[in-house]
Amino acid sequence: MSSALPLPAGIVAGTGHIRRCGWGAEPPIYQAYHDDEWGRPVADDGRLFEKLCLEGFQSGLSWLTILKKRANFRRAFAGFDFHQLARWNGRDVDRLLGRKERPSHWRC
Repeated sequence: MSSALPLPAGIVAGTGHIRRCGWGAEPPIYQAYHDDEWGRPVADDGRLFEKLCLEGFQSGLSWLTILKKRANFRRAFAGFDFHQLARWNGRDVDRLLGRKERPSHWRC
């Protein structure tokens, strides 16, 4: 006989002893984000800058879309190295806007 308490509404059981919010149950990219990043404090300036940028890029898109495109964002924005990005000029911005991987909702 199991003595486990029922999970609160909106919480799902993962493997082992992992408990997740309902939104973090599927797909695996959400599981990883929920388990490793969501709700955790960020002390590193570079990681914080990345998170702030990704939140801004999400406007009009689902967070799942942003997570799936995260590697493209990192390539496009010099790994979110804000020191390097601060040195960008107009040519760099034009190059960025010409990338085929850029979100289609970006308008200039």
